[in-house]
Amino acid sequence: MAEFRGRGAVFSAGPAEDSDDRVGGGATIIQRKTRTKSKTDKPPLYKVILLNDDYTTMEFVVEILQFVFHKPHAEAVRIMLHVHQNGMGVAGVYPYEIAETRVRTVEELALQAEYPLKCVMEKE
Repeated sequence: MAEFRGRGAVFSAGPAEDSDDRVGGGATIIQRKTRTKSKTDKPPLYKVILLNDDYTTMEFVVEILQFVFHKPHAEAVRIMLHVHQNGMGVAGVYPYEIAETRVRTVEELALQAEYPLKCVMEKE
């Protein structure tokens, strides 16, 4: 065992392979590497909801569902009828930025066609 004496302190080390683990009076230093796992949360989703009104034609709503939300004709008709009968209906569920863009697109197209169709988004 090797010893070093200096300024009143005695440092000793055992065999060469342990020399990095010992400091003063036989105290052992253990260094552990900790790994932090960063788990990325999925972004919150938002429902894009079409609101019924008495002026927007059913055909226009179907066209909006097909053009903006990429729904097949049969599904677009089903959603349009749900909106017509229940006052509102979900056109799709998207992350915030996409939902916001779809809402804005629907309202711009409705304004251009002079329809009062409203579209809102709501956190799922």
